[in-house]
Amino acid sequence: MNKQTSVMREEESPERSLAQVIKDFWLLMKPELTLLSVFTSLCSAYLAIETPDESQMLIFPLLALGTLLVGGGSGALNQYLEHEYDAVMKRTEKRPVPDQRLTPYEALIFGTIVVLVGVAVLFFINWLTAFLALSTFVTYIFLYTPLKRISTVSTIIGAIPGALPTLIGWAAIRNSVSIESATLFAILFYWQMPHFYSIGWLYKNDYANAGFRLLTNVDEKGQRVSKQVFINQLILVFIGLSPAFVGLVHTEYIPVALAVGLGFLFFGVRFVKHIQSEHSGTAARSLFFASLFYLPIIFSAMIIFKVSQ
Repeated sequence: MNKQTSVMREEESPERSLAQVIKDFWLLMKPELTLLSVFTSLCSAYLAIETPDESQMLIFPLLALGTLLVGGGSGALNQYLEHEYDAVMKRTEKRPVPDQRLTPYEALIFGTIVVLVGVAVLFFINWLTAFLALSTFVTYIFLYTPLKRISTVSTIIGAIPGALPTLIGWAAIRNSVSIESATLFAILFYWQMPHFYSIGWLYKNDYANAGFRLLTNVDEKGQRVSKQVFINQLILVFIGLSPAFVGLVHTEYIPVALAVGLGFLFFGVRFVKHIQSEHSGTAARSLFFASLFYLPIIFSAMIIFKVSQ
């Protein structure tokens, strides 16, 4: 009888390959958000270069690795803290911890080690870069994560660690922050509002079931959500032009940024128009996908039209 029970348990819990375990640890790092952080930090570092020299060649791989580890470790610790809530949400129930492919303890240890190693890697560049990365971790885990269950202001707070990689990249080259880096921070900050509100609207029932207090699931008619989307996107149109006004890029950048900003705004207006109709889900999904195109285009335009010293 005991032998049969043992065989049944082995059949229910087949041994997993090393590749599957590695994949789950990678998923624990929230790669879609982490790679975005790496992308924006590297772009900001390139934009910060005044006079290229050989010493900067080492900065970029260290910056990429450090940002990847700090962002990924923060994502793992976020999943550790929220694994019980993730388990009741369709969107997140298949994540490694709620799906029991990894234990909460494994997520805690992995996330802690990865964050510490990432901060140490960035410290090799300079102390300010490491400090900004540590600030990203602290605001994401100790402010944004608990606030999601308390106040709708969490989305605004969460946009701070989401935008800090721009300052991390800038500090890696300049060892300082400046008005130029502030424009990059502002672009990423305001971009996150329509991006996350569109996700929140698509999964508002999921978030409500998990007990999160997000604007998208407490504002049933969507009036406040639509207002926030429109205002933040309108601000983003003008903020998107600001790198040219502070001399970071040439004026040829302006028509490109204006076209991209207005194009993104179009999908925001469409979302606002349909938010109380049966088409609100489709409009929210379109806005979300439009947001995915905005950042690569706007940062690529800044790189192309960067002012050379």
